[in-house]
Amino acid sequence: MPLDLSCRMCKLHEGRGRVVPPSGDLSSSVVLVGEAPGEKEDALGRPFVGRAGKWLDKCFFEAGLSRDAVMITNTVKCRPPANRRPEPDEVASCRIYLVEDLKNRKLVVALGSTAIEGLLGRKMKVTEVANQFIDVDIDGVGRVKMLMTFHPSACIYNKEARVKLTEALRSAKGFLTSDSSSSC
Repeated sequence: MPLDLSCRMCKLHEGRGRVVPPSGDLSSSVVLVGEAPGEKEDALGRPFVGRAGKWLDKCFFEAGLSRDAVMITNTVKCRPPANRRPEPDEVASCRIYLVEDLKNRKLVVALGSTAIEGLLGRKMKVTEVANQFIDVDIDGVGRVKMLMTFHPSACIYNKEARVKLTEALRSAKGFLTSDSSSSC
């Protein structure tokens, strides 16, 4: 189902400025999934353009990967009030759009616990699973490789998170490189 920019499927529509669609290369084989739009994302209509986005850009640079080479999206498409974590019913309501974002991808990079838990349907500690690959079955998508790592906001206070996120982006770059060499 294409993203409905006037979506009202959950209570998040009551306080949002706008629905925030994916950005980057929408046909990329690699997709990064974050938590939810923040204040800047809500205002500008693009994911990861606020403070966490600045950290993500630094990690992209350090990994030698262009932000435009991947698709970037969120678990929910509307900003939760006061930037709180999305509630389970909100994640469930938005899942139809997330599943659409994940179709035809080779690698899903789950940024932080909300993305990891939203994709797997169970709680995980990022510190215990950071930079691990797993194969998962996602409803409507089928089997896909998932890389779990830190959310860029963790980089603000945690140097290890920045190192791990940069390493994860290097791994994502490897998937893109293998795509281009196999299509030659």
